[in-house]
Formats: sequence, structure tokens, C-alpha cells
Amino acid sequence: MTYCVGLDLKEGLVFLSDTRTNAGVDNISTFSKMHVCDAPGERVVVLLSAGNLAVTQAVLNMLTEGLDVDGETLTLLNVKTMFRAAKLVGEAVRRVYGSDGKSMHDHRVSFDASFLLGGQIRGGKTSLFEIYTAGNFIEATRDTPYLQIGEHKYGKPILDRAARHETELYDGVKLALVSMDSTLRSNLSVGLPIDLLVYRRDAFSLEIRRRITENDVYFRMLRERWSIALRDAYRAMPQPSWPHEAVAE
Repeated sequence: MTYCVGLDLKEGLVFLSDTRTNAGVDNISTFSKMHVCDAPGERVVVLLSAGNLAVTQAVLNMLTEGLDVDGETLTLLNVKTMFRAAKLVGEAVRRVYGSDGKSMHDHRVSFDASFLLGGQIRGGKTSLFEIYTAGNFIEATRDTPYLQIGEHKYGKPILDRAARHETELYDGVKLALVSMDSTLRSNLSVGLPIDLLVYRRDAFSLEIRRRITENDVYFRMLRERWSIALRDAYRAMPQPSWPHEAVAE
């Protein structure tokens, strides 16, 4: 399993993904789930992947080599808009299913793949999409400025409570890291190292791309201080008054 999260904020985009891939309890590997297609000054396109590794790699290879669409070979480096980029990823998913879906079904292997796609192409706005296994997709909005794929339930509560479109970019980084820490603590199928990418709106170049390991000083500090803050918060809350209330008959 994996966990990936993307935030589409007023100042730019934040992406975070883990690197653990499981094929059983005794077969754990590290693969990057973050893939970047950029042309400095013209575009930055980021793709995060979750699901069956063979399927997601086949989709990525197809996007790299290019898809023939109406007589034109399209890749993430030459599509004109982010919306068309999302359509291209969805088309690649459908084509991989067309070639491998039946064989996987016959061998009782689930065809499972989902993607987060985000970035900016000159002339357009920053965008963030989630592409599903069927190749269809949704886009993040001002009301819902983040999207997740993979093992998302543990990291969702902090984002629901605190993530807003107006959240400052590096406050968004903190939220993404706390969301990931919550997932790392609660699910063994998600693991370090994690990959972080920060893109500032209209920059058309990466601001940060960093691999965070268990020895990263900032991440260790954040994990410790978040745990302390949670303990202090619940201890500071008043105890329930129910023991002192009369028992209702």
C-alpha cells in the first residue's frame, strides 16, 4: 500500500508520497511514487501513483513514450493544458487495462491504480487532479484544496480540520507532513523514506524536491512536537461531568 497527498493552495502546490511497496509481509521494497515532468520556464507536471506497481509503471512508461491521440503523439511534456494532461493519464490507464486487464482478472490479480496529477503549464493556472482506476478524474477546488490516494484515512482528519485554499505554502508542507506521520504511525504498509515537492505558483521551476528519511532533523522534530501537542491538548481539556450527575431513571 502507499499514501500520497497533494495540496492546491493559493501560493502553490505541495506533494508528498511514501516509497513503500508490499508484496507480502516478507517482501518489502522501496520505489518512488513521485514522478516529475518539467521544462523550466514552461511547465512543471507532477504525477503521484498508488496501486499495483506493475500497472502504475506501465502507465508511466506509456506516458513517457507517448500516446497516439488523433494522429498526434502526446506526452506530459507537450500537452497544452493541465486538463488535457489529466485526460492523457486517464487514457493511458484505460489502454493498460485494455492490454492487461483480462489477463490480470484471469489470474485473480486486481487491476488497481490511482494517480494524483498536479502542476502548471504556461498560460494556465495551477491544477490538481485525482485520476481513478477507470481513467476518469476529479479536480481539487477552493472548498476542497487537497486530494489523497492510497491509505488515506489516517491522514485525512488533520487536513479536514486545517487545510484551506488560503493556507500559506509552508504551513501546507507542515500539514502534509503531519498527515503522513499519522499514517506512518497507524499503518505498517506505509513507510519511510518519503518524497516532498513544493511548487510556487507561476515559478515554472521546482522550489523544493527532497527525500526525507528517518534521520531528517526537521521531520523528527515535527513528529515529536506534534505528539507532545496532542497529549497536552487532551490533558488540558476538562474531564466529563457525567460521574457527578444524577443517574437518570
